[in-house]
Amino acid sequence: MAAAPAAPAAPAAPAERPKTSPKSVKFLFGGLAGMGATVFVQPLDLVKNRMQLSGEGARTREFPTSFHAVAAILRREGLRGIYTGLSAGLLRQATYTTTRLGIYTVLLERLGGADGSPPPFLAKAAMGMTAGAAGAFVGTPAEVALIRMTADGRLPPEQRRGYRNVLDALVRMAREEGIGTLWRGCIPTMARAVVVNAAQLASYSQSKQFLLDSGRFRDDILCHFCASMISGLVTTAASMPVDIVKTRIQNMRTIDGKPEYRNGLEVLVRVVRLEGLPALWKGFTPYYARLGPHTVLTFIFLEQLNRAYGRLFLSP
Repeated sequence: MAAAPAAPAAPAAPAERPKTSPKSVKFLFGGLAGMGATVFVQPLDLVKNRMQLSGEGARTREFPTSFHAVAAILRREGLRGIYTGLSAGLLRQATYTTTRLGIYTVLLERLGGADGSPPPFLAKAAMGMTAGAAGAFVGTPAEVALIRMTADGRLPPEQRRGYRNVLDALVRMAREEGIGTLWRGCIPTMARAVVVNAAQLASYSQSKQFLLDSGRFRDDILCHFCASMISGLVTTAASMPVDIVKTRIQNMRTIDGKPEYRNGLEVLVRVVRLEGLPALWKGFTPYYARLGPHTVLTFIFLEQLNRAYGRLFLSP
């Protein structure tokens, strides 16, 4: 008697996506992680901005090294002076980093595999640039306030703007110079963010993935630290020329109705012609000293917040 034909195998059930936190929580955690990191690195941001503005229009430098800059700030402004602009730095993270990391995390989840596997490197880079540009636009007012507040102490008392805090800075800029001043330097800020995020977010994800694939690391704080330091170095080298353009434009004054610089290209040309090509990387040490630890601390805080949320709310 012939055997009955075997019944066709049932189709495999599609892989179930792992549970993740709501989008609002992703945005919140991104901002909190950036703000927590800023509390630790604000003095380095101040030194970086002072060095980028030093020797403007000349080949001589006000501060030969970062140590000279720190010593001068402490001597002139005291210990509290190194935290000048902290309120603006926190607002920048609350706006820029919240938007940036929130959008990036959502895109990473949407474009990843059904089993939670990450998208390819080029997709990560594109997502990083998109998230960075959006975050930069939202965060530009806080960025302008931060640049001006950290630059104030290097000026003679009669030329200082004297903003008391970030709210005072935003209100006075809008009232005295027009609402458009809050978005001064928006284009170079967004360009810098595109470069930073393409390098930082994608290289962090790629570095972490590489370290895990090597078999020598586990998904723990040591792995996050090493991946973040690699990411910070790549980002520093790539973004400094754009960053100095942003800093100079946002700090410039309008003299007799004319701004000091017409656009970012003029800043680049004048810096190279008057200060030399290496001036585009002026302040490399404090830039990396700030960006490296900020990258490390932001992603460590973010990873720990996500893990804590997962343990408390997503565990079966």
